[in-house]
Amino acid sequence: MFIIFHAKFTYQGETITRIAFAHHKGGTGKTSSCLNIAGYLQKSGERVLVVDCDPQANATSGLGISPTGLETSIYDLFMSRFEGFPEVSIRDLIVRTASGIDLVPSTLDLVGAEPYLYQSEGRATVLRDALDEISPNYDMVLIDTPPSMGQFVINGLVAADHTIVNLDPGIFALEGIETMNAIFQDIRENIGGDVRAEIAIMSQESPVQGQRAGLLDAILGLLSQREKRIEPEAIDERVSASFMMVETVPFSPEVPAAQRKGLPISHYAPDCPAGQAYRKIASTVGHWKK
Repeated sequence: MFIIFHAKFTYQGETITRIAFAHHKGGTGKTSSCLNIAGYLQKSGERVLVVDCDPQANATSGLGISPTGLETSIYDLFMSRFEGFPEVSIRDLIVRTASGIDLVPSTLDLVGAEPYLYQSEGRATVLRDALDEISPNYDMVLIDTPPSMGQFVINGLVAADHTIVNLDPGIFALEGIETMNAIFQDIRENIGGDVRAEIAIMSQESPVQGQRAGLLDAILGLLSQREKRIEPEAIDERVSASFMMVETVPFSPEVPAAQRKGLPISHYAPDCPAGQAYRKIASTVGHWKK
C-alpha cells in the first residue's frame, strides 16, 4: 500500500514535480514503487531523475549501477556542507542509467553522514537546497529514502512536493498510517509546509509471502485479540474512507526479475499485472506537473 500526498514546486517558470518515497519500516516495496513509477514516467516522455537517499543503495543497484564502483555519491553532497570536505553540487553526482533515467546514486558510506547532520542547524533542508540548484532539465524528481525516521527521510520529505508512503498489508497498514502521519505532523510544526493525503495504493503479497506471514502469526501469536477481530474488508473500508482514491498493485514475479536486471518493470515486462498497475499510477503522477 502507498499513500500519495499532493503539492507542487515551481523553478524559474518551469514546473518540476518532486516525489519522495518513504516508510519507517523496511520490506514494504518502497524502492520498487519508486523505480517502477519512474520507469513509466520516463517511457511517457518525462525527463526523470531518481535520487537515492538510502545507504542500502537499492535504488542505485535497481537501476543497474553498482554502488561499490562509485567514486562519488550523495554522501559527498551531504558532507560538502561541513568544514574539511570539498564542495559538491548535486549536478556533479548525476549518472545516466541504461533505462534512460538519470540517477543520483548512493553508497553505504552515507551511513557516516548522519551523525554530522545532527550537528547542523540546517540539516533538514540539505537536499531541498541542492535540488533548488538544478536547472529545469527534469520534469520529475523521485526520491527514495531509507526505512527509518532519521535525517535522510526528513530530507526527502522536506524536499518533496508529494510523498508516496508504502505500508504493510493488513492491520499493520493502519499502524503505519498513524506513525507516518505523526512524522508529517512533526515536519509541519517544526519546518512548515502543507502535506495532505490524496491517493492510497494497495499492494498484494506474493503467495509465498502470505503463507510465511500466516505461519509466523500462528507460531508466535503475534496478533492480539483486538487485531484478530479486524477483518480485511474492514481494513480496506477504513483505508478507502481516508483517501480520495485507492489503487491496487497485484503481485507479479516479473518485478523482482526486472530489478535483478537493473531495469524498472516498464522496461522489462510492461504488460504484466503489476506493470499495468504502475503504468496507471504513473499516468496520474504525470498529470501533477500540468
